Amino acid sequence: MRMLEEKIPLILLILFMAFQSVPATRKPFRDSKPCKQLVLYYHDVLFGGNDPLNATSANVTGPSGLGAFDFGKVVVFDDPMTRDQHLTSPPIARAQGMYFYNMKKVPNAWFTFSLVFNSSEHKGTLNILGADIITEKTRDLSVVGGTGDFFMTRGIVTLETEVVEGTKYFRLKMDTKLYECY
Repeated sequence: MRMLEEKIPLILLILFMAFQSVPATRKPFRDSKPCKQLVLYYHDVLFGGNDPLNATSANVTGPSGLGAFDFGKVVVFDDPMTRDQHLTSPPIARAQGMYFYNMKKVPNAWFTFSLVFNSSEHKGTLNILGADIITEKTRDLSVVGGTGDFFMTRGIVTLETEVVEGTKYFRLKMDTKLYECY
């Protein structure tokens, strides 16, 4: 028992030193500036039954009939991402994933998708998800990871609706700020 009592101060000293080194290696997130920033435009052209060549998204389920805001409707997409606001500009990436309408009393969608880059400038993916509260001027979604040039990155995507043409087309401005870049 006496040997254990003699080792306790040594164990406490080791633990104290270990915990002191951890805060010194972490930098506070609030003081960080983005390590990379991209502004891209997301173009969604919903399939309307007679436009298969132009469509970049399609309903895979219709609305449930519960609520007034397409509650339960699921849309799968493969949408072009451009550097400018023009749908016909060359895409820098593709947004591939889905969104579904998940509120009965207000227009709201939940997105989950990957930005797939395959250009001379960037290769790899950014994985994005979160709630899109459509009535808000801007909304933030989370960047939860990536591959290639964006390996294990983290950040925020701020969405802003620029154009809505009925249920057939919408364009979002996506301001992407990455805070963990490797």
